[in-house]
Amino acid sequence: MAATLQVSCVQLHWAKSLEFNLQRTLHFIGCAADAGSRVVLFPEASLTSYCFPLAVSLQQSRVKDVLTQTCAAAAERRIWVIAGTIEKTDDRFLNLAHVISPNGEIVHQYAKVNMAGRDEKKYCRGGDKLSLFEIDGVLCTLVICRDGRHPELYRIPAMAGAQILFQPSCSSDEIEAVCWKRASGRAQQPVGPNSKIFHCVANTVGQSPDGKQTSSGASFIREPGGIPLAEAGLYQEEMITAVLDLSRADRSYILESMKNPPFLAQYWQQMIDDMKARKDLKPE
Repeated sequence: MAATLQVSCVQLHWAKSLEFNLQRTLHFIGCAADAGSRVVLFPEASLTSYCFPLAVSLQQSRVKDVLTQTCAAAAERRIWVIAGTIEKTDDRFLNLAHVISPNGEIVHQYAKVNMAGRDEKKYCRGGDKLSLFEIDGVLCTLVICRDGRHPELYRIPAMAGAQILFQPSCSSDEIEAVCWKRASGRAQQPVGPNSKIFHCVANTVGQSPDGKQTSSGASFIREPGGIPLAEAGLYQEEMITAVLDLSRADRSYILESMKNPPFLAQYWQQMIDDMKARKDLKPE
């Protein structure tokens, strides 16, 4: 396992067409590879958009096609890519994050567990597993946007060894709510201070087609103490990059939680075992 891992997070508009999103995704995969990054993280539903009137009207064959093209770009540039889609199941939709290897293969998929907002609650249902996967021998985990409000979703994978949390996000809301989120830091809260792992967030920017909603931007990469290594602006599409010194992700707070108080230790271990048993299930 390498001592460091260079990561890029891409901040994109949240309410554009499938074709536009694919073009921007391919562009930023190239930018991240040219910058020397090993991993590039895109926002929540980065390919389909998180704007549900757009996302749920897409033909699933088109969604599969752009995901295939994203896999091909990952293979061409030899880089790990984490991209998102809204995809239809037999009954409802799933909000998915796809981990794509430098060979162009989808090696891990995670479905958002906790729905946020009226449209998402109307169209989607939550997933039924936690995320644990490897990037170049480094154990990692994923949550999607609102999932970050539920720390057990990343703390249990961190108990199993995850040193990096990747969080694709779309903190879109009414304009007043987004302004308040920016002022309070509510949109994405750093997890390092309660876990001692790295936290990489790719958020969205821009307005909905009707102008009634916007998104808060401010993507970041934070080290395990919560200190920002890179931060994005509030309004523009951009890419941020940082080198992660993996020795700093010692998971010390997590390890203490596993021991104290002692009567909980057996229950934490049972949850870790159950999480591992489900981590490779395909969300359906």
